[in-house]
Amino acid sequence: MTGSTRPADRAVPVEAAPIVLVAHGSRDPRAAAATRALVRAVAAARPGVDVRAAYLDHAGPRPGAVLADLQAAGYPAATVVPLLLTEAFHGRVDLPEVVRAARRDGLRMPVALTDVIGPPLAAPTVDPLLVAGLRRRLAASGADCDAVVLAAAGTRSASARQTVALAAAALGADLGLPCLAGYASAAPPTAGEAVRTLQESGARRVGLAGYFLAPGLLYDTAVASARQAGVVAVAAPLAGASEIARLVLRRVDQVAVAVPV
Repeated sequence: MTGSTRPADRAVPVEAAPIVLVAHGSRDPRAAAATRALVRAVAAARPGVDVRAAYLDHAGPRPGAVLADLQAAGYPAATVVPLLLTEAFHGRVDLPEVVRAARRDGLRMPVALTDVIGPPLAAPTVDPLLVAGLRRRLAASGADCDAVVLAAAGTRSASARQTVALAAAALGADLGLPCLAGYASAAPPTAGEAVRTLQESGARRVGLAGYFLAPGLLYDTAVASARQAGVVAVAAPLAGASEIARLVLRRVDQVAVAVPV
């Protein structure tokens, strides 16, 4: 999604535009710390680019305020990256409305909105960088697994859950192991139920991969559910993984920002 352009507009190199990473936000301070770590990783991977964090809820600053600050600083355009693993309500509705509200409040700077970090609904394919990050986090947990549960936050959107199942299938194919999705909220099965399903199918060492960008209440809920079911290892969330910083920049490079000549 881009801001309105005119025929006389020209494309600005994506590497020159500031990047705003928009996370959901959480009352848990670990979540904001993880987002700041990702901001630093993206900035280190693209020297000279202004990379900032914004939050839809709980923590601040809000995306509209960050975009206004960038415009006031003289930047001609910006790219917004949703730090979301599913394109559910926040990705489809909230973020586009945030940009529209910023325009009603006086934002004139063109803004490009990238796809989410997970598989986008319009073209649901799992980026190999996402799979690599999940696999590396699972390996760091010390897991010696014969099956894996991909634990996600959960959503009422059936189409968004299908993209989680797609990510689970991609991770399982990469590992050569059975892999099921489990959720912390909003939809079955829970992470613990997914662990038990795999155990009933003969698995003895089920590991938990975290389909989360940051720790928080829902990650802790999924982990607790899986531990109660006898999971043998738990992977950390993805934020801070080098693969995710590279995936953010891949999303940035897939869009173009147009600014007036």
